[in-house]
Amino acid sequence: MVNPTKLYDEAFLTGCDSGHEWLLPWFLKNFKKHCKKPLIFADFGLSDIGRAVVRENVHAVMDLTNVEERGWFKKPLSMYKCPAKKTVWIDTDCEVKDNIDEIFNLLEPQKLSMVEDKPWSWRRGHVWHNSGVVGFIDKPIILRQWVSATKNNKDQVGDQEVLDKILSPITKISLIKDLPNEWNVLRLQLNDGYKGNIKIMHWTGQKGKEKIRSML
Repeated sequence: MVNPTKLYDEAFLTGCDSGHEWLLPWFLKNFKKHCKKPLIFADFGLSDIGRAVVRENVHAVMDLTNVEERGWFKKPLSMYKCPAKKTVWIDTDCEVKDNIDEIFNLLEPQKLSMVEDKPWSWRRGHVWHNSGVVGFIDKPIILRQWVSATKNNKDQVGDQEVLDKILSPITKISLIKDLPNEWNVLRLQLNDGYKGNIKIMHWTGQKGKEKIRSML
C-alpha cells in the first residue's frame, strides 16, 4: 500500500530513476528478506513498469520527478522530504545481507550517520564518508545545508562530493556520526582484503553493477 502522507517513526528510504530501475527487483528481494521496517521510495523518474514494481513493494512513494535537480542530486532532497522521525537512506546498488533494523538505534540528533569511505579517504588524503547509507533523526541542519549546496552545485560530480566540499575536518567531527564499517562495505574494500562482518554490501561503480548483473 502506498501512503505518502503518514509520518513514520522509523523508515528506510531509497530511490532511483528509470536508468537504474533494473536494480529494483534485486534490491527489494534482499531488503524484504531481512528487514521488517517500512521502506519509502523516492521516484526520481521511473518508467511505468518500474513505478508498478515499486508500488507493490513499498509503504510510501515520494514523487520527485519534477524537481530541478538532476539524477543523484535529488537524493539529499528526498532525505529532507522523507516522512519519518528517523530515516536511513540506502542506495539501490547496496546488497542487504542481514537484518539491519537495529541501525536506527545508532543514530544521533543533529548528525548524519555514515560509514567512512576508506578507499576515497586514502585517495584524497583526508577523511571521506560514503553516502550510500545515511541515517539521521528529524531534519538536522547539516542535511538542510547539503540540500542547499546540491541545489547550487555547479562543479561537483556527485552528492557525496558536494557533502565533502561543505564540511571541514572540524565540522565532520561534530556533524558526522561514524558508523561501523559493516553497515556499508564498499566493493573496493574486498579487493583490499576486507574480512569483517557485512550487513550491507555496496557494489559501487561499473564493476559493481556487473557483479549485480551476475546475481540476477
